Amino acid sequence: MTNRYPMAELADLPEDIRQSILAVQEKAGFVPNVFLALARRPAEWRAFFAYHDALMLKEEGSLTKGDREMIVTATSAENHCLYCVVAHGALLRIYEKKPLVADQVAVNWRKADITPRQRAMLEFAMKVCHRADEIRDEDFALLHAHGFSDEDAWDIAAITAFFGLSNRMANFAGMQPNAEFFLLGRVPREPRAA
Repeated sequence: MTNRYPMAELADLPEDIRQSILAVQEKAGFVPNVFLALARRPAEWRAFFAYHDALMLKEEGSLTKGDREMIVTATSAENHCLYCVVAHGALLRIYEKKPLVADQVAVNWRKADITPRQRAMLEFAMKVCHRADEIRDEDFALLHAHGFSDEDAWDIAAITAFFGLSNRMANFAGMQPNAEFFLLGRVPREPRAA
């Protein structure tokens, strides 16, 4: 399967978007397809990545980068989003320093090699993913028992909801993950030339 919509050409993009994408390329060594797929609509690209960064690069709260990527990987698997499972699974492997964890979480997070705290986090995320209208005080109490605050619960819910949108757009558009994502965090990384 290929993307249903043409990817934007880097040279044709507004300068702010082009510079942001070049910064990602410099850091990652490649341009993740999502950046060029969404850049065909610059205003939406800016809004999407502003909210993405607010959620995923946030320093406050007790969620680690690995926790955040675990939420994305698990809920994206529930939403059958190949792009997000592969891309965020790669980041999950890197942040957790566990080459098997992303596959485990994507296939069956209940049997994955994760902590009880992470299991409680994913239980809450899955309820938000499928039955947010049924969230009750008891759900917050279960999170509190594992050291999560109400603000952490907001973060879990916001990441789940945001990536629900992302999953649906990626699926609708036929967005394909870059080949580079499949190996990230599975094999030792080659030292980069200076």
